[in-house]
Amino acid sequence: MRFVVDTHALIWFLEGNSRLGAKAKAVLEDAGSPLVLPAIALAEAVWIVERGKTSIPSVTALMNAISADPRVTIAPLDQAVIQETIGLSAIHEMHDRQIVATALLLQNQGETVSLLTCDQNITASGLVSVLW
Repeated sequence: MRFVVDTHALIWFLEGNSRLGAKAKAVLEDAGSPLVLPAIALAEAVWIVERGKTSIPSVTALMNAISADPRVTIAPLDQAVIQETIGLSAIHEMHDRQIVATALLLQNQGETVSLLTCDQNITASGLVSVLW
């Protein structure tokens, strides 16, 4: 099982925010959990930190935390992800489509995947397994 990490899950985990779901928190605290961070989720996190909308002190601190975690693989935002987003009309937000597309591509490669997200639109779509 690999776990795709949504932006909120990443930020709330690094902050120690109580809004992080218990199951997502358990996965993120488990040293053996293989984590996939879509590049778009990382870009969103950088944007949020730059705007001061989190207790993470700086983009450098964010990037250092990610770089220091050997469980994290950053999945590219590439043509395959964009192609996969075509037809994901059940997902209303562009960045969320790209995160779901990353999870779907991993599934299509034979991976067992769960997306760590609280996003109701993603959950309601039923397109990917969600853990929160």
